[in-house]
Amino acid sequence: MEYITLGRTGLKISRMGFGGIPIQRIDAESTRALIRQVADAGVNYIDTARGYTVSEEWLGGALEGIRDRFVLATKSMARTREAMEKDIAISLGNLRTDHVELYQIHNPSLADMDTVFGPGGAMEALLAAKAEGKVGHIGLTAHSKEVFAAALEHEEIETIMFPYNIVETQGEELIARAAEKGVGFIAMKPLAGGAIEDATLALRFILANPNVSVVIPGMADPAELTQNLAACEDRSALSAEETAKMDAIRKELGTNFCRRCNYCAPCTVGISIPNVFLFAGYLNRYGLGDWARSRYAGLPHKASDCVECGVCETRCPYQLPIRQMMRKAAQDFGE
Repeated sequence: MEYITLGRTGLKISRMGFGGIPIQRIDAESTRALIRQVADAGVNYIDTARGYTVSEEWLGGALEGIRDRFVLATKSMARTREAMEKDIAISLGNLRTDHVELYQIHNPSLADMDTVFGPGGAMEALLAAKAEGKVGHIGLTAHSKEVFAAALEHEEIETIMFPYNIVETQGEELIARAAEKGVGFIAMKPLAGGAIEDATLALRFILANPNVSVVIPGMADPAELTQNLAACEDRSALSAEETAKMDAIRKELGTNFCRRCNYCAPCTVGISIPNVFLFAGYLNRYGLGDWARSRYAGLPHKASDCVECGVCETRCPYQLPIRQMMRKAAQDFGE
């Protein structure tokens, strides 16, 4: 296993981490067994979140007795100081620890950023927790380039998590800028939410970029762990055959895959188009139906609200059939 320093945090982590979303599909005992295998394989970075239902709790049980072998990262969607204080306390309780190495602001919008970093915002709670030793370092996760760029302007942010994979390369310039600033980069959605079937090729592509600190494929099965380890431990250069396969994947998914660049915005009726497609991906490819539906239910405007004006399609740089995709999402969510 290759290890790297996570930006300016000083944390030494494995370049492949463990993504904690899919363990919602298994149970506490299976999680415990899997984390033992993860530890034995030399993987020492674990990612979870307050929003991943049982993930924190089950990982907390699984880490008993081996907590010191891991760099533990979680995240919260709290935007105010009071809400973040509560979430940090809940996270520490669920994870059965007195500290986490990395606590992240979970997917804020640009408007949320003003709240998070303003008076009474979540950053105040994170800085206080850091001073108390409950939080080692502070990071942020994003799905839009605008939020990624804004986060790089805040010195408090030591790591950024953003989608990066064979078909979602819109953040490459920002990833390089993060490396220049000493901000650790965590690659999420390595398989594009399950749209990319060749996990080995997907992981090799990501880790070929030296500006990526760690990639965090979600795993719920020992076979997935074995396959992902083999991919990440293969440090040979990408071959011409692999490059051709990646081009074929881009061509195949290019006509029906949202990269969450948000150029389609604003929707004339207020739909968050990228989030609709994000949650549809969780519904159809991750096998997390209940969780995807609950997240989708929180959107103020649903896919069924689409009036098919088509303005979004004129802005999409990938020429996606957004209206058609909206109809499918509405059908998938039972609207």
